[in-house]
Amino acid sequence: MGELSNTIQQRLEDAYASLRSAHADGDTYLADIRQEEINELRRIAANHDIGLPPPRCD
Repeated sequence: MGELSNTIQQRLEDAYASLRSAHADGDTYLADIRQEEINELRRIAANHDIGLPPPRCD
């Protein structure tokens, strides 16, 4: 994996963890921000032909 791919993967992992935490805390504003960040990271990955695993649903 290249550096861009690794960076996107790490940022996605962090964003998903933050999203789960925001949902658990009932923080809808932070959840919305994290969801937009995830969408943007996935868009960047797609634009650079970086394959990503499907999101975890835990």
